[in-house]
Amino acid sequence: MTTTRLGRHQRQHRIAALLQSHRVTSQSQLVDLLASEGVLATQATVSRDLEEMGAIKVRVPGGEPVYAVPELPREQLATEDRLRRVMGDWVVEVGHSANLVVLHTPPGSAHVVASALDRSGLPGILGTVAGDDTVLVVTSEERGGAGLAKRLARLAGLGQE
Repeated sequence: MTTTRLGRHQRQHRIAALLQSHRVTSQSQLVDLLASEGVLATQATVSRDLEEMGAIKVRVPGGEPVYAVPELPREQLATEDRLRRVMGDWVVEVGHSANLVVLHTPPGSAHVVASALDRSGLPGILGTVAGDDTVLVVTSEERGGAGLAKRLARLAGLGQE
């Protein structure tokens, strides 16, 4: 197996996934788990990553303490008022198709809208992709694009779509 060095964000994403799927009790165990996936990282790098990610050791039933990454604080979720402000300030057009919603923004501001949507907790949003002036919102099949497009258009002050 070939090994590769990942960028910090890619490595931390991989670490978070490993912490969810394994009972990791030590940094050296985490280094070994990363290596088994072909990711080269030193113990010092893993230590910094765990610190940046806010990882803590928690005691699990019947075992020794394991690393875990706490959920984001509720304050980091975008409230509906915050989402309404962002949508009203930056979204100029809303469209949809099947389970997709397309939001248009002025140039350079799509990432602001995508970030607010990612943190909104709105039901049915599977994820967003932001370009320069366009946000693609992928919805669950149950939610569908039409219903979410109507809600987002209302939040943006564009009325019913």
